Amino acid sequence: MSKEDFYELTPDHVLNAVELAGFQPTGEFTQLNSYENRVFDIRLENKERVIAKFYRPGRWSQQTILEEHEFLNDLKLSGLPAIAPLQLQNGSTLDIDNNIWFALWPKAVGRMVDELSTKDFEKLGRTLARFHNVGEQKRSPHRPIMNAENYGWQNLDILESWIAPEVIDRYFSAASHSVEFLEKHLSEKSFIRIHGDCHRGNILKTDVRSHNEISATTTAPQSEFFFVDFDDCAMGHPAQDFWMLLSAGEETDEGQKELQALLTGYKEFRKFDDRDLQLIPALRALRIIHYAAWIARRWEDPSFPKLFPQYTDYSYWAAETDALEKIADMLEI
Repeated sequence: MSKEDFYELTPDHVLNAVELAGFQPTGEFTQLNSYENRVFDIRLENKERVIAKFYRPGRWSQQTILEEHEFLNDLKLSGLPAIAPLQLQNGSTLDIDNNIWFALWPKAVGRMVDELSTKDFEKLGRTLARFHNVGEQKRSPHRPIMNAENYGWQNLDILESWIAPEVIDRYFSAASHSVEFLEKHLSEKSFIRIHGDCHRGNILKTDVRSHNEISATTTAPQSEFFFVDFDDCAMGHPAQDFWMLLSAGEETDEGQKELQALLTGYKEFRKFDDRDLQLIPALRALRIIHYAAWIARRWEDPSFPKLFPQYTDYSYWAAETDALEKIADMLEI
């Protein structure tokens, strides 16, 4: 199957793959929002629902995807409320149909988190610490390494032909400053398996009544946070999983309050060197650079020009440049 077939994945292909995996779909399914992959909510004959994820061709190797699944299974086995992929008929959690890798998950029961209180941040910090304790127990040699070279310089090479000429010199000056800061201060000795895309959209909170569907039964079930969408899990610094959870920049009063509450909970289960907080602005810059390069890499996908129509406009690159310059002003190499 070509990339064009992936862009227009048909219901027949989706349902046939689910049957190939050993499940019996009713034919009822809903496509879920996902820029990178194709994801479907599918009803089975036994009235259960599964989430089918079809991986974008050419992005990840079989080994890379299986390391994502291994991480999720490790989290689940540790007692964390993680959603691990299902075993398929072939004995693995991954199968291939028409040259597209796919996997199935039980449907998670939870709600999106709109607002977080101080207590919520502390609870989230405890969960994240336990998550990172599992992440450091082994390495994922095929997953991306979130360092200055892979997420900084390589992405800037791609962006050279996309950035608006009016701001390209300013963009590269500010971006290079942040990448150089990380080259000096970001030690790969501290890298562990991390979520890598740990924003609030990838966090759900269980309702007490659905607790048993997410984690082991307890005598007094409580609402828990759990993480979803591990497609970007990587080897990286634990601080990378902090900053996207904040509602405001970490330099603001509100951001500082949220960050301190997060760290209060985190340090109950895991050590963290506060000196590493200096990495957060530069990691935020790295995200800006990587995200822009990701759009460039996907521009041939017909959906991307529609999703990001402003990407080729001066205004987009001017705003990105301003954001990078504000970060660069905060960093002393």
